[in-house]
Amino acid sequence: MSLAETNLLRILFVEDNDYVREAMELLLESPGREVVCCASGEAALAAFEARPFDVLITDVSLGAGMSGMDLARAVLRLDPQAWVVVSSGYSFDHGLAALGPHVRSMPKPIDFDQLDTLLDEVRRAKD
Repeated sequence: MSLAETNLLRILFVEDNDYVREAMELLLESPGREVVCCASGEAALAAFEARPFDVLITDVSLGAGMSGMDLARAVLRLDPQAWVVVSSGYSFDHGLAALGPHVRSMPKPIDFDQLDTLLDEVRRAKD
């Protein structure tokens, strides 16, 4: 693995709305970042189990199947120190601190400046 690959910030973004997922992928892409997008919690969990990611960003409501909160809990069982951002159109923070030191909430629509600041924090913690 090259030095450039080890310095990549690996982002797993999960959103069941095709338009939002595609738009966020474009917004998240930049030099030094690798973005993988999934439409379901199940696909995201399989991706996380297959290789490491530095941060999981997931919608809370993912339609049928695994919810974003179920996904967050499953990821945190695999890696209790994982960075996880849960996003919703509804306000919530209740109980997130109990999930781990790197779990955050972000209201929808996502404020990209706020998200960028958080991704910089994740990168600094990684280095």
